[in-house]
Amino acid sequence: MIEKLTDSSEISFAKSARRISFSAIQPSGAITLGNYLGAVRSWTDLQRTHSCIFAIADCHAVTVPKEPHYLRSSVRNLLATLLACGISPDESLLFLQSTVSHHTQLGWLLECNTQYGELRRMTQFKSKSQQNENFGVGLFTYPCLMAADILLYNTDDVPVGTDQTQHVEFARNVAQRFNSRFGETFKLPEPMFPKNGAKIMSLTDPSRKMSKSSDNSSSYILLCDHADLIVQKIKGAVTDSGNQIKYIEGKGGLNNLIVIYSCLSGLSFEQISFEFEGKGYGTFKSRLAEIIVSEFEPIQREYSRLIECADYLETCVRRGAESARKLAQPMLERAMYAMGYWVP
Repeated sequence: MIEKLTDSSEISFAKSARRISFSAIQPSGAITLGNYLGAVRSWTDLQRTHSCIFAIADCHAVTVPKEPHYLRSSVRNLLATLLACGISPDESLLFLQSTVSHHTQLGWLLECNTQYGELRRMTQFKSKSQQNENFGVGLFTYPCLMAADILLYNTDDVPVGTDQTQHVEFARNVAQRFNSRFGETFKLPEPMFPKNGAKIMSLTDPSRKMSKSSDNSSSYILLCDHADLIVQKIKGAVTDSGNQIKYIEGKGGLNNLIVIYSCLSGLSFEQISFEFEGKGYGTFKSRLAEIIVSEFEPIQREYSRLIECADYLETCVRRGAESARKLAQPMLERAMYAMGYWVP
């Protein structure tokens, strides 16, 4: 039985004394263990301390070509996954970026106040454009849309990994320039590094971040992987020639597994070393696989239930859009008025 959603009018951040956080995730397929530990898991905890806004960034998703049926199913699957992970549409604002046109409207205003050189220096553009010369203009300008995502909601904190701080800095720079030219309009957001988040590396190449874009499916674990496959991938994970379970600089493969174990168990590196003192890599890997399976199984069960509840997912999308529009409208009008637009 699906619980009734709180009416969208009851979700009000304006009256809350909590700081506002904004997070977005692209619907680019199944979530990896790295996505989960680096972001999604910490978002569920953040709901206890912040007024949280979570966006499924389906507009950003089309900066690279997507088949319509793939985009639609990816959005639906990601929505069900986030709900299964513990993102609550009653406690937080969860919505699809494409259902709130204010994002693209403000994005255009910010594009007109952004310099060409700034966008050329964005690392993701440089990386992706080098991989494919036939890229769309959206790949070049999307940092302005990302800045609009953040600035629309008077965001205080943006949970990010260390490799994503450039986008928050870009949003701050754009906001500062706008405020200087048109008057105080936007709040300057701050990057926030979740205490229980982590950068998870590839299981087969610890020098690279875990990513499902890898050609080697053994390099990553997906949230939807079944138990036997998780065990298989952990057993085959790169370590080194030693046998001591201890976090030591330079032991990339073993260190990566220890970080995963620490995130899921709540134990410190020292406590993990003590737990496995005198035990080999085989014992450690078996226990790590058990912990991952135990973490994922209830999420997988809830996902399987939610993905069949089409009416509930539709209601989440509709309510989220309504609430997001109410919050975004005043800021968009404020920015438009500051630039000289006629705002009735």
